[in-house]
Amino acid sequence: MKRNPVTKEGYRALQEEIDRLKKVERPQIIRAIEEARGHGDLSENAEYIYAKERQSLIEGRIQDLENKLGTAEIIDTTRLPADRIVFGSKFTLCNSDTDEEMTLQIVGIDESDIALGKISVESPMAKALIGKKLDDEVVVDTPNGKREFEVIEIIGD
Repeated sequence: MKRNPVTKEGYRALQEEIDRLKKVERPQIIRAIEEARGHGDLSENAEYIYAKERQSLIEGRIQDLENKLGTAEIIDTTRLPADRIVFGSKFTLCNSDTDEEMTLQIVGIDESDIALGKISVESPMAKALIGKKLDDEVVVDTPNGKREFEVIEIIGD
């Protein structure tokens, strides 16, 4: 079975979501189904149909999260090397074309959020950056073509 790397924070977030679904969302939807049943004919009861669809989505998400948590390999990001980029590293890049700087972190698939500067370990950018050192230049194939970046800082905790 393939193990999926995840940071402690990412694992905690997945665990919090599954706890919320099981302890809050699931009981709420069960009550909604019971209430909708009391309204009569189920075949034309929009509240009942909606509640059953919502229940299916919640149960599917719970199952998905249980699988993700079961295959998660928690990576301790407190002892990362300071001389090269690895999973969990935070670093700053400079776009060679625009001189725009961006700070990123390589995280697990389920943690990635580009708005927060978190890129998936499976992304082309992360794959190109892993192993790079300070002042290294890297060319990344992006949907908009090749982009060149320079590693200008590797941020330690």
